[in-house]
Amino acid sequence: MPRNGDPEDSDPALPGPSSSARVRSGRDPFLVVCRCFSVITSLTAILCIAVNVLSAVRSFKNGSDVFDGIFRCYAVVIAFFVVLAETEWGFIIKFWKILEYWAGRGMLQIFVAVMTRAFPDYSESQRDLVLLQNIASYLLLACGLVYVFSGLLCIGFLKRSRQEKEITREQAVKDLEELERRREELEQMLLAERA
Repeated sequence: MPRNGDPEDSDPALPGPSSSARVRSGRDPFLVVCRCFSVITSLTAILCIAVNVLSAVRSFKNGSDVFDGIFRCYAVVIAFFVVLAETEWGFIIKFWKILEYWAGRGMLQIFVAVMTRAFPDYSESQRDLVLLQNIASYLLLACGLVYVFSGLLCIGFLKRSRQEKEITREQAVKDLEELERRREELEQMLLAERA
């Protein structure tokens, strides 16, 4: 005679818990690499922002080169757009569709790198600032070149495709977990009614 609540003695018509519902796929290594590169690019653009702010402050303080200070302010604003593009925030991508494509993003990064490197001041007192300008501009230039070549090779399209698959897979896992939870609730209600 079956005892109440004993899973071995329950109705054979009821399916048991599915182990396939608990299977989770790991992160896509390609997307992880893309995210890491995006973080590196963002940090490099933030370094460019800092260097350009320092240069603008020094230019306005000295009063000798106001045009360099204004130029640096524009570089800060455009570098800020580079950081926003790397977040892939929907609002930014919606209004500037070119930033969705890696070649467009890379060209913007190269432009900011050139702006950061422009008008170097080689006085002895500002050698540290010139060194920072060089480091920031060459790092962002390298990131921009990687983006342009990757965009030409359609790597951005591949990334977007894999992101859509990952989102679909995550949603499928969530749906499967919800169905499993509901099935367990129904099993408990059925067992409670039989008791």
